[in-house]
Amino acid sequence: MLGNKKKSAPVLKNGSGTSESKAIDPLRNLGVEDDEDVKKMLQGSSMVKVRSPRWQKQRTLKLLEDGVTVWCQSHKTSSRAKEQQSFSVMEVECVREGCQSETLRQMLGSVPEARCFTVVFKGPRKSLDLLCQSQEEARQWARGIRTLQERVENMTQKEKLDHWIHAYLNRADQNRDDKMSYEEVRTLLQMINIDLSDQYARSLFQKCDQSADGRLDHGEIEIFCRELLRRPELDAVFIRYSANGCVLSTVDLREFLKDQGEDASLIHAQSLILTYELNEWAQKHQFMTANGFTMYMLSKENCVFNPEHARVYQDMNHPLAHYFISSSHNTYLTKDQLTGDSSTEPYIRALNHGCRCVELDCWDGDKGEPVIYHGHTLTSKVPFVEVIETINEYAFKASPYPLILSMENHCSVEQQNKMARCLRSILGEKLLTKPLGDRDPRRLPSPEDLKYKILVKGKKERGGEECSSSCSDLSSSDEESGRCEGKPRRKKEDKTPGVSKLSPELSELVVYTRSVPFKSFEQAAKGPTTDMSSFSESEALRHIKDSGIHFVRHNSQKLSRIYPSGQRLQSSNYNPQEMWNGGCQIVALNFQTPGEQMDLNHGRFLQNGQCGFVLKPPFLCRPDVSFNPENVGGGSGHRPVLLTVRVISAQQLPKPEWDKPTSIVDPQVRVELHGVPIDNNKKKTHHVDNNGFNPRWDCTFNFTVHVPDLALVRFMVEDHDYTSSNDFLGQYTLPFTSLRTGYRHVRLLKLDGSSLSPSSLFVHIKITSCQSGTSKPPVNPPVKPPVKSPARSPTKSPTKSSARSPVKSSAKKA
Repeated sequence: MLGNKKKSAPVLKNGSGTSESKAIDPLRNLGVEDDEDVKKMLQGSSMVKVRSPRWQKQRTLKLLEDGVTVWCQSHKTSSRAKEQQSFSVMEVECVREGCQSETLRQMLGSVPEARCFTVVFKGPRKSLDLLCQSQEEARQWARGIRTLQERVENMTQKEKLDHWIHAYLNRADQNRDDKMSYEEVRTLLQMINIDLSDQYARSLFQKCDQSADGRLDHGEIEIFCRELLRRPELDAVFIRYSANGCVLSTVDLREFLKDQGEDASLIHAQSLILTYELNEWAQKHQFMTANGFTMYMLSKENCVFNPEHARVYQDMNHPLAHYFISSSHNTYLTKDQLTGDSSTEPYIRALNHGCRCVELDCWDGDKGEPVIYHGHTLTSKVPFVEVIETINEYAFKASPYPLILSMENHCSVEQQNKMARCLRSILGEKLLTKPLGDRDPRRLPSPEDLKYKILVKGKKERGGEECSSSCSDLSSSDEESGRCEGKPRRKKEDKTPGVSKLSPELSELVVYTRSVPFKSFEQAAKGPTTDMSSFSESEALRHIKDSGIHFVRHNSQKLSRIYPSGQRLQSSNYNPQEMWNGGCQIVALNFQTPGEQMDLNHGRFLQNGQCGFVLKPPFLCRPDVSFNPENVGGGSGHRPVLLTVRVISAQQLPKPEWDKPTSIVDPQVRVELHGVPIDNNKKKTHHVDNNGFNPRWDCTFNFTVHVPDLALVRFMVEDHDYTSSNDFLGQYTLPFTSLRTGYRHVRLLKLDGSSLSPSSLFVHIKITSCQSGTSKPPVNPPVKPPVKSPARSPTKSPTKSSARSPVKSSAKKA
């Protein structure tokens, strides 16, 4: 591997002409060369790919030599089919053993369950249902994929770089002779997204070809890789702080750490040298060489995200209303709102990402069994019991804090009773069925109080009052069904008599999250804090703009759930930041649709251990607050700072999936600030022609952040195009309060939020207080009375830009 001074092992040829030593290198890097499950995956297995009881095809699955890519043999020839012939273990959300998917459940009894498993992918890719030849083979593949995922996640950035470059070297060695000709080197450069001039590429090749035979052998390839992966910008930082230009003494290193805003103690400096310096002489004399400094700068210790925020660091003993809560809308849908499939798998994805409020649209099903689907549409149906079983399994894998089931109930009393019994029997002790013994039942408990508990949000009969299952709160389903069909909302008297009653059994399960209609802020203030209301995005925006202070005060005491407009048929999303500015807690988004809105959501909940609960700033939690989300030129929450971002360089950027193999990207970086309206800002660098491998910008941007406690910073990398919209390459979003100052690496993410390793940005961050922030704040303006609103206001059409799907067309460079 790079930087390894040990002699390379002799190259042995196996029967197929491939190099055994090369095949084992990535596996040794992963530490799985002796793992029996991985050995089985390398050998390959013949399985049956299952799509339905009638569609079953023989396939061969095999782990490739890079140790992370699984190849699935297929006879299809289309480019789209070829893309689907392989997958990386890092694209896998989870592996479900047995007949747990919708497809395999249909075949229970006709296939041996112990020989089946399902690969669930991140993002929109369809799951892979497989039938193995034996039970042990199914177990080996399931264990093997999980093992490889765990090992890759635990690799250092340096190891990931080594693994990445060696995987490309393996692909570029076209004749499989373990040597690289100049033509193969040119192919490699094209693969890794860099367009070097022929003169420079040839001079680099000749510099490394120490044997002068026109081919690079194993040792010479290592030299070539080291030259290719050199980081001149890191060398410049090293030289700047090195007193003698050769090494960093502990004094030099402490000066660097001080400027970084980190622990600059002698003990910390010495520990860094011991951890990252590989040279024994330098380590013995407490020096850090340029190589050791590079290792340190590439480590997790220098990520832009504050590592202290990667754990639960906030006080979790406040009432639920004092937290932003990660929330999903129509969680069961895999695609659009009209014809998309309903499935249990989106619940797995959402819960694995820390989502703490999922939605269940419940309808009467055949044979007396309730189902979940998007009513009055062509979306498929999934049994209610299967969804609850999935929730039971995955509810607390990513977070121990309470999970809210947002129930949209359209069922008859009989099937509501079945739902209640199903919830009790499957969830057992996890289900909260009565108020906590030592708490006021009219007050909201804290996330800490409700650890490992599942709450049902829905209608509830109280004090003998008659409650309709659909009249007490306008649900997102009700609004959407009316809008989708071009019909006005159905009035109470138009409801089907068969679904007009609420089951007492189901009503009993609603404890702290009772759904009630919102009529006015005055009326809401009279009810207990355990009452909550749902608002469409347009209704919420109207309250924020017309009665912002009153909405913030309402949300300091009670939960509010916001859901997308029914006109978003393609499952696009609204801007969640506007809702967080108003203190709204349950801001529900279509998790299946990637784009800027979901990036902001991931960024908001990146902090606090990604547990799905983020404590709101103090000025959003006080009932007497005067914070106006539309006007924050002073007063509560206003503490302006100057953010200076220097975008220095990027490393190992990907190509758009639909680009030709010979194309090279022209990267450009946007730095965006999302927060209250006065803080919203976007600035971009120039583009760099034909270099996605190590582009350099050195652009500096300044942002004034007036309300830093609500702000998010988003780094966006695109492939510049003169003739059409730019293509997405990678992004990273994080809370402003989680930013670290100094020289930092930004680990880029894919469109679906998964890792794009080893792709990164190298930046310098500086935060300074604005002089105006120390001046006397203006007197808070008098609070105007809230604008009275009808209980049900017509939904406004989303703007053209917000209604448009954020996912860019992949036909840009077709």
